[in-house]
Amino acid sequence: MPFNKGSLILLDYTARIKDNGEIFETTIEEDAKKSNLYDPTRRYEPRLISVGEGWVLKGLDEALTSTDVGQKLSIEISPDKGFGERDTNKVRMIPQRKLGEKANEIKVGDVVELDDRTGIIRYIGSGRVQIDYNHRLASRVLVYDVNVVKKIESNDDKIKYLLKRRLPIDDEKAKFEQRDDTVLIELPEDISLLDGLQIIKKAVTTDIFKFVDGLNKIMFQEVYFSQKAKETSPSSPSSSSSTTANETAQSSSSSSTTANETVTSDTSPRSDTSRRSKTGSKSEIKKE
Repeated sequence: MPFNKGSLILLDYTARIKDNGEIFETTIEEDAKKSNLYDPTRRYEPRLISVGEGWVLKGLDEALTSTDVGQKLSIEISPDKGFGERDTNKVRMIPQRKLGEKANEIKVGDVVELDDRTGIIRYIGSGRVQIDYNHRLASRVLVYDVNVVKKIESNDDKIKYLLKRRLPIDDEKAKFEQRDDTVLIELPEDISLLDGLQIIKKAVTTDIFKFVDGLNKIMFQEVYFSQKAKETSPSSPSSSSSTTANETAQSSSSSSTTANETVTSDTSPRSDTSRRSKTGSKSEIKKE
């Protein structure tokens, strides 16, 4: 049965450039090892996608609306529904010195950041460089080999995968508890120290309010354990360990310290206003 707009699914895929077969993105470890993309520190697993809501390229998004769980297919995406056609107006020639202290170290093909824009060096000569601000896959026909692994339907699964979408967290560390219209989320110490955590938490709450019905409040509990306590597994969130004060540190003779933040919805469910947070995945399957 085809998915409705807003359905949450887990998708395995490998994306290639059609004319040369180059893999530029994949969720499958075996395929990553066949290319120059393999990263041993990355967890390769199906990606969470909300169908029809622009979380992926337009061509892929449209094709997913007519797929079903367990279906494998190959989807060809033209530039107008991918990364667009090349625009000659996005190619600039600038003085090489404008690239700063390491201007003499750059070479053709390097990716540079200039004036808050990302570009590729196409030419160097006579003290000048040509920078191409087009996406590197502009004008390319793309092929996505996809497998719809699962449709996410239960509230627990939705919360777990929405947490993992924004936070670098393993399944066993994605601890939360739903009590009526409230969700209590426990953040382990390594996540609590993450740069930009407040922005990430705001994005997480936006996602959860949107996709999980009946919620009016989300509470984050940050937990810090002593070295002795780290030798045993920390307990799951419980009412005895939470507070209602915003970012209030609680200390005692016990082996852990907790800090809590409460986020309350204006209405439930809530619309998604931050699906393109910079904290999300940097996968090229997304539009830049």
